[in-house]
Amino acid sequence: MNQQYDCAVVGGGIMGAATAIRLAEGGMRVLLCEAQQLGMGASGVNAGTLSLQIKRVSLMPYALRGHAIWAQAGDEVGFKESGGITLAFTEHEAEILEERMTARINAGAPIEMITGERARELEPHLTDRIVSASYCHADGYANSSLTGAYYRRKLIAAGVEVLELTSVDEIEPTDGGITLRTGDRLHTARRALLATGAWTKEISARLGVPLPIRVRINTVSVTERMPKLAKKVIGHATGLLTLKQSTNGTVLIGGGWQGTGTPEAGRGQVAAETLTSNLRLAQYALPELVDARIVRCWTGFEANSPDFLPMAGRLPGWDNLFVLCCVRGGYTIGPYMGRLMGDYILGREPELPLFDPIRFLENHEQATSPSH
Repeated sequence: MNQQYDCAVVGGGIMGAATAIRLAEGGMRVLLCEAQQLGMGASGVNAGTLSLQIKRVSLMPYALRGHAIWAQAGDEVGFKESGGITLAFTEHEAEILEERMTARINAGAPIEMITGERARELEPHLTDRIVSASYCHADGYANSSLTGAYYRRKLIAAGVEVLELTSVDEIEPTDGGITLRTGDRLHTARRALLATGAWTKEISARLGVPLPIRVRINTVSVTERMPKLAKKVIGHATGLLTLKQSTNGTVLIGGGWQGTGTPEAGRGQVAAETLTSNLRLAQYALPELVDARIVRCWTGFEANSPDFLPMAGRLPGWDNLFVLCCVRGGYTIGPYMGRLMGDYILGREPELPLFDPIRFLENHEQATSPSH
């Protein structure tokens, strides 16, 4: 059977799509398969927050570059650089905030520490119980519901063949390549990339290389349309709150509070007890939210590695199968990680280092043997 594609990408979220575009721009013939529709996983159900104040210090160079890519996309993704404020309500939280933001400042983030009074000058509807705060003018958000349509246009323009509503049932090595089975169809490629988010845990196990991936089920809520309460992204020193008001007046509330469910079972479910805690914290920060009605809540799966750094590189034990997942702050960083992965697969030296998944396997020598 003749090789049909230079690379097949499994997964049509931000990182899979961005990688496919980079590969096509580099001259490869690329196939992208997505089990649902583009951007319907974590890429499209998150709150769209683009905050440098909640990124891990070691990932700050990646976050700054990812943020710049979203800014270039502009109105196509509903990008808005609103600025962001992170709040501390106690002296202990203030100490945590000072320590964390100082580290991020030293890593290059344009963050400054401000007083509670200054925070209320910037956002008059905030509570008067603020001990201290931090501010980043570059923080903002995009409309995550536009993610799929945006990348669909970009993929088509780049010449990528896109198969939506196409689940990959099997991945098998062939002579010099990879074969994907989707229903009764076979697709062959010289190499393939798994950009399957939280589903990578189950897929890697089926391929004989079970990656140590943990899955979170993050909850997001949206209110009815409200009078203007907040112009900026609002967060909390613990990281347990992200809040922003859209141009239509609705308020999106998140913060990583957990629902229930598994990726294999489909969509997760909202847990009443954690939802209540999330909303209470939001109302404490912005008291007038007490009058708001929640019109919708949903969950999205987030994949994490044990060290909370990405997995990006060859799947151990495979010569021509790659993996890209577990990127904390993946909505912000994802477009840039896709570019780096694309360069790596193209044989170019990535601008910044990738994160080899082999670091999690006990027997590195065995894992890197050309067994597939």
